[in-house]
Amino acid sequence: MLTILVTNDDGVHAPGLKALSEAMQEVGRPVIIAPETNNSAVSHALTMSRPLRVKKIEPDVYSIDGTPTDCVNLGIGKVLDEKPMLLVSGINPGGNLGDDVHYSGTVSAAIEGTMLGIPSFAVSVAGDGPFHFKTAARLATELAKQILDKGLPRDTLLNVNVPNLPPEAVGDVRFTRQGRRVYEGAIKETFDPWGRKHFWIGGGIPTWDKGTDTDAAAILDNSISITPIHLDLTNHKALKNLSGWRFFL
Repeated sequence: MLTILVTNDDGVHAPGLKALSEAMQEVGRPVIIAPETNNSAVSHALTMSRPLRVKKIEPDVYSIDGTPTDCVNLGIGKVLDEKPMLLVSGINPGGNLGDDVHYSGTVSAAIEGTMLGIPSFAVSVAGDGPFHFKTAARLATELAKQILDKGLPRDTLLNVNVPNLPPEAVGDVRFTRQGRRVYEGAIKETFDPWGRKHFWIGGGIPTWDKGTDTDAAAILDNSISITPIHLDLTNHKALKNLSGWRFFL
């Protein structure tokens, strides 16, 4: 039976992770290797300042006191006895849309899997709780089967966002581009009991770009968004234009 590495950024006990692992049993042998605690918004961080501890919680369920990227590295390099055929990260409670991709530990786990040569995708439920994890789990099962059958383009992962709705209320599946989102008022000033000023990053009012072919546009239309993300971040058009610049040193 093929091995599927299942991870997330919300921690090994997160309900979305459990729903995803149960769904992957229809596809192969899921092995959970996830952070010991919540690691949301850690992006692609690696822990290099201290050693990491792997804890076996039960058969095929492991926690690591590190980041999602740590989990993928140790999972593939040390914990698993064979290379997984697929890596699935999620199910994140809340969307990973637009610029969220750059901060998301959920997406970064899939990026790391892709870097290590494993077909990978991240899946999130876009909306506010209570969350319909079963809807996203059903989509993840179908997508996993498609990837295992057809493969993915080289150096490419999929970022999947599912509306927070029951299956019968979800629209179509759309392949989308990554949108842009800017937050207004995302930095809050607070004071401790001694009157010292602190800053809290989070929240704010999002402003989206106007494209109709974006991940956010699909979610706003109650549809599923699947965005192919490429590891090569080079702006090739800009590279061609910049090559004409001249410098005199």
